[in-house]
Amino acid sequence: MKKLLTSIIIIFVISMLILTGCGGTGQSSAPQSGNNQSQESNQGSGSAVVLKLSHTGNPQHFYQKGAEKFAELVNQKTNGQVKIEIYPSDSLAPQRESVEGAQLGTIDMVLTSTMELSNFEQSIGVFDLPFLFSSREKAYAVFDGPIGQKVSKTFENKGLVILAYWENGFRHITNNKKPINTPEDLKGMKIRVPESSVFIDTFKALGASPTPISFGELYSALQLGTVDGQENPLAHLINQKFYEVQKYCTLTGHFYTAEPLVISKMVWDKLTPDQQKAIKDAAIEAGKYERELSKEADDKYLQEAKDKGVQFVEKPDLATFQKAVQPVYDKYQSKFGDLLKEVKAAAK
Repeated sequence: MKKLLTSIIIIFVISMLILTGCGGTGQSSAPQSGNNQSQESNQGSGSAVVLKLSHTGNPQHFYQKGAEKFAELVNQKTNGQVKIEIYPSDSLAPQRESVEGAQLGTIDMVLTSTMELSNFEQSIGVFDLPFLFSSREKAYAVFDGPIGQKVSKTFENKGLVILAYWENGFRHITNNKKPINTPEDLKGMKIRVPESSVFIDTFKALGASPTPISFGELYSALQLGTVDGQENPLAHLINQKFYEVQKYCTLTGHFYTAEPLVISKMVWDKLTPDQQKAIKDAAIEAGKYERELSKEADDKYLQEAKDKGVQFVEKPDLATFQKAVQPVYDKYQSKFGDLLKEVKAAAK
């Protein structure tokens, strides 16, 4: 009996030792973030630097196509030393958290809006004022010129580096009530806007009732009648299927929205000068490509929305809209000062 008991104890101890050995590596199999990979690569591991890029567009959006071009160019210009991983549809993190993560160095890159970045450095908010740009070409001249460079530099002490200005494009008004030709037609109409003081003030000046609602909840808000309309580039009218719940669209072009491509300064400072130049050049080149796609998308989506039954007001009385928003400029002149004067002069 004692021998049997001793044998059982020995078998139990051996079994425990085997189990401990199988589970005792102490290493995690979870993949590392792009930022950690970047740091390891720059410390001389010999592997490529991998940078993760977050953006809000879906996989069919021109953001994604621009990002793919950027990744291709970076790979070419660095001879494979730097790789770009793309995360569309905010799959890496929501937009605000992505920018905050870039400041902290936990997210490498983000394609975001000037409106979003104005929460971190107010000077860039000057570009979001209504009817500031009458054409894409005039907008490009400002963003790609000395003014755009000056505003970009203000972000470096915020932990962010603006590589290039891509675009979301001109924004237009849709609704399910009636055609809008003048601000008078907007009176009392509930229009969804982003949580931006400039957007809210603009639509108040136009006589509407601006209603901030998150973009993710916008379709249901339109469907349920929580709001009567919204304003966005034409791409969203199709990609988000707003044509199902919106009957009218007025081509106001009231805001031109640039989309800066931003990299974390902590990540940027770990790159070699050659890598920095290659990434900067690729961002500018891919940005020109993305802008062309955005322009082409406007024509494509305009026709597609018409085919789906959306009624367009293609030539509203823009002079009445521009006159109505003058109080917005009066309000923000003190905030932006000489910078606003410079932008207006350059955009003429």
